[in-house]
Amino acid sequence: MVSEPKGTRPTLEAVAARAGVSRATVSRVVNGGAGVREAVQDRVRQAVRELGYVPNSAARTLVTRRTGAVAVVIAEPETRVFTDPFFGRQLRGISRELAAADTQLLLMLVEHRADYDRIGRYLSAGHVDGALMFSLHRDDPLPAMAERAGLPTVYGGRPGWAGAERAPRPLYVDTDNRDGARQAVRHLLGRGRRRIAVITGPLDQTSALDRLDGYREALGTAEPDPRLIADGGFTAQGGERAMAQLLDAVPDLDAVFACSDLMANGALRTLRARGRRVPDDVAVVGYDDLEPAAWADPPLTTVRQDVEEMGRLMARLLLRLLDPRRTDGANGPAGGTVPELAPVITEARLVVRESG
Repeated sequence: MVSEPKGTRPTLEAVAARAGVSRATVSRVVNGGAGVREAVQDRVRQAVRELGYVPNSAARTLVTRRTGAVAVVIAEPETRVFTDPFFGRQLRGISRELAAADTQLLLMLVEHRADYDRIGRYLSAGHVDGALMFSLHRDDPLPAMAERAGLPTVYGGRPGWAGAERAPRPLYVDTDNRDGARQAVRHLLGRGRRRIAVITGPLDQTSALDRLDGYREALGTAEPDPRLIADGGFTAQGGERAMAQLLDAVPDLDAVFACSDLMANGALRTLRARGRRVPDDVAVVGYDDLEPAAWADPPLTTVRQDVEEMGRLMARLLLRLLDPRRTDGANGPAGGTVPELAPVITEARLVVRESG
């Protein structure tokens, strides 16, 4: 039996000697190559476990042309990413799926415009096998960078960046934002509310646009009173400011649909400061059904989207894109297989609590 001196790293040669095979055979087995009988593969894997052998990542990359890493690019600054539970939930879903596939996650954020050049250079240099990108804005150069680099990419959110309509159909995962917004506003209408305001996210993002469109559709008018629309930037502070703006412009409003739970929480603070009772004077509905909805006072009526599952679906689609032989991956929210790696739209569902 071959033994390694204490404190030294087991070598490929030691594994070969332990398994009674050639160095080339061990290399093929540990690097995922074909052409090795199952019984021989079992002996090699047993030797790897006994010796605690860890493949050299650089050598493995040369053999497989794969790095075993995926870039997760969020087109937001760290102040948003680390304070908004939406991003934490989505990253958790992505991380769990990649970890199960023995794939590393590399997180990249956009703090300043100059970061785009840095990210573009990194993505095009072959450091990662693919990318997951979300929270993109209309003028985002990231999709074009990924396309130029030939990098397999899955997006979070319906494509809405400049040039998206001319590119090959991208893979993406999103929730049915329009229907979720329609459910929220129809709920308020059904409770007898008639002066319903909306606090939107940035309208250079498709999720905010789709929720605004759903609000309009539920009201049955293409052009609602512009005084009833305010941008809260998908932040709690933005929700506070937007609610104050709405109350100043339309003091008799009796409901507000905030297009994220964070903005809804900000709106609740402003309403409380202005002496408005929720839901007696003003009913409030949010969107996401994340932790801020349960923490709200009163508890927040909101539209639920399964953010963690959306992250898992993004990762599964990318893993299938990287390896079409995978069969355990892209399952939709109801358990059905995603056909031919098509975009996935998940369900939105109203959750009624005290605020609405």
